[in-house]
Amino acid sequence: MSSDLVIDVRNVTKRFGGITAVNDCSLSVRRGSITGLIGPNGAGKSTLFNIVAGNIVPDSGQVIFDGKDVTGCKPHELFRIGMLRTFQIAHEFSQMTALENLMMVPGDQPGEHLVGMWFRPGLVQARETEVRKKALDVIDFLKLGHVRHELAGNLSGGQKKLLELGRTMMVDARIVLLDEVAAGVNRTLLNDLADNIERMNRELGYTFFVIEHDMDLIGRLCDPVIVMAQGQKIAEGPMAEIRANPAIIEAYFGAPAEVA
Repeated sequence: MSSDLVIDVRNVTKRFGGITAVNDCSLSVRRGSITGLIGPNGAGKSTLFNIVAGNIVPDSGQVIFDGKDVTGCKPHELFRIGMLRTFQIAHEFSQMTALENLMMVPGDQPGEHLVGMWFRPGLVQARETEVRKKALDVIDFLKLGHVRHELAGNLSGGQKKLLELGRTMMVDARIVLLDEVAAGVNRTLLNDLADNIERMNRELGYTFFVIEHDMDLIGRLCDPVIVMAQGQKIAEGPMAEIRANPAIIEAYFGAPAEVA
């Protein structure tokens, strides 16, 4: 495998009863890219995304992450080695502040253990200070300072998506899987969200794998764009090429005027 591949999906198949959702599918995500995954309803893209994220185990094939076979690994195991996912519906701790939500992310903090709290209070305090500083830096980066002490449950849909994005910045993510990031977000906050994804990619070197129905957002963020249909990859390239492919436009996007 080439060293610049963060995700390498190899001949993955997944069946549910008599339905083949993903059919011998292979695709890859290159390091430093914002790669989009699109296709019509029933194309298999959500199933494939869940396989990569560790939520579904494939019937056959492999998922290679940074050179390691992670097929069948659980989401928490993938989290520990740098694969993070955001969700279509934000998963915030609603009764904690935005700042506290971010501070919860890093694992194995000494304050999580009674021994550390009782016998190493200095270490606990030092680590908490370090995590708090990191969280404040993330909040500043995402321009969420005005809501840092607001309960996360009170945030708007777009602010919750920004907070989820911030949670991926609290650890050393090798790749971030973005699941329907535009869902439930107004256009103003969606523009902010897109700006931050681009900044994270450009300034911090984040790699993103994006599943999304909003073609304008895909067109803005993603290169390459992978198209799935009937459980397989059928095309890959810049969005301009995807939009210009008459067969794809007719079969998956409708009339050309609808996607211009």
